Amino acid sequence: MAVTVKIPPQLRAAAGGQGSESVEGATVGEVLGALYDRHGELRERVADDDGALRRFVNVYLDGEDVRFLQGLDTAVSDGAELQILPAVAGG
Repeated sequence: MAVTVKIPPQLRAAAGGQGSESVEGATVGEVLGALYDRHGELRERVADDDGALRRFVNVYLDGEDVRFLQGLDTAVSDGAELQILPAVAGG
């Protein structure tokens, strides 16, 4: 399944400057794994040592937070859009 992954500006340096990439995978975890294979630095910015999403990183599949679906095991369909959004805090 071809999925478009949207990469936010604050992570683009770790993705070779790309704002989006088309990646193959049947689940959110497979899609992210394929993206990490291309851009290893993204793994350390998005996932923890166990491969789980860092708590300050949100991932949306077609506008739905994957944490409220099946997380990394959430199935993706061909043409879906995955968006990575690190949390922003300020004071």
